[in-house]
Amino acid sequence: MVTKNDKNEASKKLSIKLTRGVCAADTRQLKVLHALGLKRTNNVVNHSDSPIILGMINKVRHLVTVTENK
Repeated sequence: MVTKNDKNEASKKLSIKLTRGVCAADTRQLKVLHALGLKRTNNVVNHSDSPIILGMINKVRHLVTVTENK
């Protein structure tokens, strides 16, 4: 059952910016960055705040900067 609070939390957006180069990144990390839509340094993408996206961000947290949009 979806409640009103769940809808508000699901509507949160995250801005994810690739701040570090990917030369020394592992192949799995490169796949995660590609799945997020990040291709170049200083590239910014917006995604909804979901457990899947947060798990992907956790894998590449040393390469990206995350800010919350309302």
